[in-house]
Amino acid sequence: MSEMNEYTPDLFELIDEEGNKKQFELFDAAEINGEQYFAMLPAVEDDDFLNSDCELVILKSVEEDGEEILVSIDDEDEFETVSSFFMERLQDSLEE
Repeated sequence: MSEMNEYTPDLFELIDEEGNKKQFELFDAAEINGEQYFAMLPAVEDDDFLNSDCELVILKSVEEDGEEILVSIDDEDEFETVSSFFMERLQDSLEE
């Protein structure tokens, strides 16, 4: 198989507020209004994945103690703007 046909996703291990770890695949990233945002989908972990709901997770990049971390978006207006942007791009990619 040609190397041109191989796909290696960008995977991130995210830890929720309860300390649970889960793998996510980077779907898209964008700078919006001077801030960096990432849209991620749960990584395919087993065959049951195809039967489960697939929710787009949107996180914001912030610097904390000199280190870049990804955090949830608490501001409703900011979240609406960013999620609309990524949902439109997701829809466009599904139509192609």
